Amino acid sequence: MGVQHVSPKEAYDLMVNEGYTYVDVRSVPEFTDGHAAQAVNIPLLHYDEDTGWMVPNDDFLAVVEGNFPKDVKLVVGCQVGQRSAQAAEILQQAGYTSVYNVRGGFGGLRDSFGRVIERGWAEIGLPVSYENGEGVGYESLEAKMKGG
Repeated sequence: MGVQHVSPKEAYDLMVNEGYTYVDVRSVPEFTDGHAAQAVNIPLLHYDEDTGWMVPNDDFLAVVEGNFPKDVKLVVGCQVGQRSAQAAEILQQAGYTSVYNVRGGFGGLRDSFGRVIERGWAEIGLPVSYENGEGVGYESLEAKMKGG
């Protein structure tokens, strides 16, 4: 079965009504600049300050597995929905059974002409947080995975 996609509003409803957890797979700096309220940050890619490029997070799956059992309900989001679609696929292949990709992510999806395809989480006025502490930020989730 392929990855199923939901709008930001549908993701919010899954969180509120069915207990889904929002996993934001954007880089730490992107997450810190604002994210879906109650989201946790486990980046699929890290921002490399030396090169200015995004590089794979080799610990992505291990950190997810170290924090969430396979039967947890997850919605996975990023900035526009592309990284999160890839992350959702990785999670499904690893045995996670209730995973949705947030189409349009936090910032919204636009076509090559700038026309809105899907409005993002922030754009439609869903709750936003800037919390990046214990149990939310990547550093604490990675430490938990490593037993720290």
